[in-house]
Amino acid sequence: MADDIRNQVTRAQAEEAVRTLLRWAGDDPTREGLLDTPQRVVKAYEDWFSGYALDPDEYLARTFEEVGGYDEMIVLRDIEYESHCEHHMAPIIGKVHVGYLPAGKVVGISKLARVVEAYARRFQVQEKMTAQIAGCIQRVLEPRGVGVVVVGTHECMTTRGIHKRGVSMVTSKMLGCFRDDARTRAEFLRFIEVGPGR
Repeated sequence: MADDIRNQVTRAQAEEAVRTLLRWAGDDPTREGLLDTPQRVVKAYEDWFSGYALDPDEYLARTFEEVGGYDEMIVLRDIEYESHCEHHMAPIIGKVHVGYLPAGKVVGISKLARVVEAYARRFQVQEKMTAQIAGCIQRVLEPRGVGVVVVGTHECMTTRGIHKRGVSMVTSKMLGCFRDDARTRAEFLRFIEVGPGR
């Protein structure tokens, strides 16, 4: 769907939209320092929002079943991400912590980071991104449970509006035994040590 929408807008139209915003902000897009800005912004958007062209489920399709009987929690923590708020188009920067209890299938850990990246590189609301990451892992790997905790600093709050710095938002999504079993949930939260400075 994202490709269909993107194909309705030409690069030239996207660049002209940037020129319009520059004029609206009070500057002259024809002055030397801004001449190449529209091309740079469009190129940056291709990078920042590359997640629309990715299918996160595909990253988890290749699994490993020969794990020597390992059936304990797998946790990947401190996955750094950069996203953009869908309300103000301002950056959201933070970390994602992912855990799951396998039910026979495990996946390469880099694939979990790629799932995070695929969802982060879209316009987002942190709560939605948290649920999307957990849902993808649950849907594809079918583990006994999934836990996802996302910590983010929202530039829409630090650089505009209330201008409060040093504030981070924490969201979580627990599925299966991570939701139903307090001990499993506590073990996951202990592994990721979410707290001040994390």
